[in-house]
Amino acid sequence: MFCFNPASIFYSSIYSESLYALFSIGGLYHLLSGASNVAVLWFALSGCARSNGILNAGYICFQTMHRAYEAFYLKKRVCVLVTGFLRCVCICLPFVAFQAYGYYNICHGHKLDELRPWCKGKVPLLYNFIQSHYWGVGFLRYFQFKQLPNFLLASPILSLAVCSVVSYMKTRPELFISLGFQATEKEKSSSARLYSLKDELEPDVITSSNIGIRDLRHRKLNKKKDVTITSAAAKSNSPETSGYFSADVFPFVVHLGLMTATAFFIMHVQVATRFLSASPSLYWFASHLIASPRHRKWEYLIWSYCAAYILLGTLLFSNFYPFT
Repeated sequence: MFCFNPASIFYSSIYSESLYALFSIGGLYHLLSGASNVAVLWFALSGCARSNGILNAGYICFQTMHRAYEAFYLKKRVCVLVTGFLRCVCICLPFVAFQAYGYYNICHGHKLDELRPWCKGKVPLLYNFIQSHYWGVGFLRYFQFKQLPNFLLASPILSLAVCSVVSYMKTRPELFISLGFQATEKEKSSSARLYSLKDELEPDVITSSNIGIRDLRHRKLNKKKDVTITSAAAKSNSPETSGYFSADVFPFVVHLGLMTATAFFIMHVQVATRFLSASPSLYWFASHLIASPRHRKWEYLIWSYCAAYILLGTLLFSNFYPFT
């Protein structure tokens, strides 16, 4: 579905969106493969392509949060918080370097009365000033009657994103309430790179005996909760909590939710079509609807939407008309 996404015109022209998607999805691949340091490099490169690459640090924050809890719970001396913090810093470096470059070239060495307003800020951010001052970007600043056509233009992608988040929230409310901590041990082991310390403690190889020892340790620590864990494990095998609704997808849904809220309340809303186009959970949810026998009408609607926006985007963007 990604090859035929609604923002395809930006991926088939000379634009930074395709490069950003390459580095973002590549970073996720390495993160889930256990190569966290390599993933950080890819996420940092996504920040070089587009400023919203800084949001990919959220995956590292989620991973660090769960690993820090496990390290504390199992009394393991692993510098999880320090490692996670340094990784987030590395991802944010391209954004910080750009701001520092702008400050040095525009603000440094000038008299106080000659400085632009953003140079005098406590945290001088060039990009934020340009967006706010020249583009009118800000919280609810785009909520104007004359912008209604742009809201209509972005409504399909926003509707799909909101439906994906709400559907996941209704199916797995315990994960949202607990930030993923109520996922069963079986679910955590299936997505171990985000939930556990496996690749921190054993970066090269993880044998079945090591996994067995770790599971035995967990059983001892959770002996009083056997009944709860058993019922939760049975629930995790049901169709309602597998596939798109598995615990593996939870951090991606949270990431999509934050991006959707940002696009709707703060940004120029028509940008949402390409802003959300690199989010994996969007395509997973669409594929879930298409593959479900109960949602056959969605298959026609989704493919029609993609085809229409590919055609519309090609006509508008190539003729310098506004399209996302």
